[in-house]
Amino acid sequence: MKDRSPRLAKTLPAKILAALDEQTVIVPGTVEFGRVIAGVAAQLSAVHTERDALGKDLEGRLEAHPLAEVLTSMPGVGLRTAITWLTIVGDGSAFPTAGHLAAYAGLAPVTRKSGSSIRGETRSQRGNHALKSALFLSAFASLGEPASRVYYDRKRAEGKRHNAALICLARRRVDVLLAMIRTRTTYQPPAPTPTPQNAQAA
Repeated sequence: MKDRSPRLAKTLPAKILAALDEQTVIVPGTVEFGRVIAGVAAQLSAVHTERDALGKDLEGRLEAHPLAEVLTSMPGVGLRTAITWLTIVGDGSAFPTAGHLAAYAGLAPVTRKSGSSIRGETRSQRGNHALKSALFLSAFASLGEPASRVYYDRKRAEGKRHNAALICLARRRVDVLLAMIRTRTTYQPPAPTPTPQNAQAA
């Protein structure tokens, strides 16, 4: 509680204990349930400890990987996204193009058809869900970066909803990530687009 609410941590536990001391109702099986809860709490604590240890191990393995610096140089790509990418995609050699990788991740739009008519495009429900989720969350985390924000805002201006715009951004980032991996180069922000004012000043 101290980490999330230091002020409440000073007063709430004492209030809870005082309220428990005032209880007069005796529930059958309280002692037995207490043992069960204590056992579950111990198991949960062990799971958290193991998760933390595994996280540190994976972080160490990532730091030693030759592609770690390349991947994490991309805005929005952190430990989890980089590990997911390396686990599923690796060096990208299994995918002839970025389009193939986007389709595998479920980021490529699917054309809706009914008989002989075409009804536009929709998001794919297929693909590798773990990879898609990682790339989607990474795109969301990158919105603080100017180039990502500009692209996202443009898609929103075209009428796309928030999630659809993020899917488009994630798809675009697949192109960049795969190119970075194949050339072993870190992320380079795109040059700003010249504006009429900048052109006149030049």
